[in-house]
Amino acid sequence: MSYFAELLVNGALTGLMYSLVALGIVLIYKSSGVPNLAQGAVVLIGAYVVWLLVAAGLPLLGAVPIACVLMFGFGLAVERLLLRRMVGQPIIMVVMLTLGLEIFLRGLGPGLLGAAPKSLDLGIDLSPIIVGDVFINRDYLYGGVIALLLIGASLLFFRTRLGTKLRAVSDDHVSSWAVGISVERAIGISWGLAAVAAVAAGTLWGSVQGVDWTLSALLFPAVAVVILGGVDSIVGVLVGGLLVGILGSVVPGYLDSLVGGGTRDVVTSLIILFTIMVRPYGIFGREDIERI
Repeated sequence: MSYFAELLVNGALTGLMYSLVALGIVLIYKSSGVPNLAQGAVVLIGAYVVWLLVAAGLPLLGAVPIACVLMFGFGLAVERLLLRRMVGQPIIMVVMLTLGLEIFLRGLGPGLLGAAPKSLDLGIDLSPIIVGDVFINRDYLYGGVIALLLIGASLLFFRTRLGTKLRAVSDDHVSSWAVGISVERAIGISWGLAAVAAVAAGTLWGSVQGVDWTLSALLFPAVAVVILGGVDSIVGVLVGGLLVGILGSVVPGYLDSLVGGGTRDVVTSLIILFTIMVRPYGIFGREDIERI
């Protein structure tokens, strides 16, 4: 029973850290209606930026805010130089553009800085927290708490005036233009905010597994979180992350020893497939019904 509890707790905390990656996808979709498949590589670049600043001699508490500012500017540049050129194009081409950006950034970071993993030390004690017979990973615990705080901040943000404008842009670009909302500016801000979320996710995951190209692979579980929770729901990010994390921990915990490993990706894939087949708009996503 303690083994199951350990898988459950650490899986839930891992899922919260997945949610932090997925948050960037939802922020962009909720603000602009654009499906973003580049978030995994943006997390990678955010982690590299933090590592570079720390390697230059800055303390971590100083490096992260500076990285957030730099990555916010990066998000604005992506929207201005790439996404804005796609106005009026089919949505599938916008998706392909973000996928191309993902592949480009995934190769750019390691190509410039080397493929060897870089260590990012957050000063977290390596010894686990022991509750009864359950061992809790400190990295996942702190990461889960930070993810909860940022998800809560995102919920509050969309209740502000600026957040309301971003939601209006997502609902209808033409109507937003008609009432004086700068659609381009709103979409740029959404990309900037997603890049800031990527800094947090990249820093936390970089401390767990090192900073290298594998951070971009976090896109896969993040997409599962978004699809399961709902692509336009921040609450869905939280719930979807918990479910993906728990299933991705408990199921492999019992099956990997029987089949030789590798079941985590299978579980994630099945979550994506079954959700699309049964409830394509996710648990908390908005169901849009169009008359043909």
